[in-house]
Amino acid sequence: MLNARRANELIRRFADLRVLVAGDLMLDEFVWGNVARISPEAPVPVVEVTGESFYAGGAANVARNLREFTPGVSVAGLTGADPAGERLTGLLRDAGIDSTCILEDPNRRTIVKTRVVARHQQVVRIDRESRLKPDERQARDLLARLEDALSRCDALLLSDYAKGFLTPEVAQGLCRLAKGKIITVDPSPKNPLSWQGVTAVKPNLKEARAASGLGDEAEPEAAGTELLRRWGTEMVLLTMGEQGMLLFHQGEAVYHTPTRAREVFDVSGAGDTAIAVFTLGLAAGASPAEAAELANHASGVAVGKLGTATVNPRELAESVREIHGE
Repeated sequence: MLNARRANELIRRFADLRVLVAGDLMLDEFVWGNVARISPEAPVPVVEVTGESFYAGGAANVARNLREFTPGVSVAGLTGADPAGERLTGLLRDAGIDSTCILEDPNRRTIVKTRVVARHQQVVRIDRESRLKPDERQARDLLARLEDALSRCDALLLSDYAKGFLTPEVAQGLCRLAKGKIITVDPSPKNPLSWQGVTAVKPNLKEARAASGLGDEAEPEAAGTELLRRWGTEMVLLTMGEQGMLLFHQGEAVYHTPTRAREVFDVSGAGDTAIAVFTLGLAAGASPAEAAELANHASGVAVGKLGTATVNPRELAESVREIHGE
């Protein structure tokens, strides 16, 4: 059973790991403000803006979460040749994340998700995005760049938001290059791919029900079991919000870890935190159940913060100690 001593041991190992994240890159913009009146033009609140914040989002947010624990983080994907793309790559560089495997595409618009937040409540989200797939030349260039990068990594993490980057050719090429390493996936049911041979796939409950084909009311255990069979992966980690997580492992009993959240302010990016820490745990030699517990604790800390927040080693260790003791 995981305790603070074991958690600290694993967290210390995280710092020596190298992880490459490949997937759909986005820029998260937060517009902060106050609401004092309703618009005379329509029955909507008028937000008086007090500030703006920008964060690396999508697959890049997974990289941000990893960077809290290790300096060995690289990210691969596509951005547009636009100010949003420049801001995104600048944020990654400033965070010490290797962005040399990001390709800039002049025909692409960098994905931007703008959240307007007033009085700790999200008022509206505005999405500006394109769903262009890499062309054959881009796919070849990316895989050529990534072959050397992956040879030096301990794990590959695929973060799929169904925005076009992870085509079957790119996904299969990445998995082929990373064969023998830890390979984890945060999937999207809108982009059904075969994950045969990867280490673990982490859907949330809604995604699992959609991908399993069992319907919106399917029991979590039924959906997870079906996905373990259908995907042929070693593990499926099913995240269920306030119900915690279920770990399905070939040949093992289903493992349930209840939610570790104390307060929930914002669930934005909690799944990114979970897959990042779960991947690090597996790469550090944690048992699947230990890695799931660490991921669950990290998510519980993340949802207690506003915005697409990250979790640091001290916060993760403290959460484990509070629940499981020394």
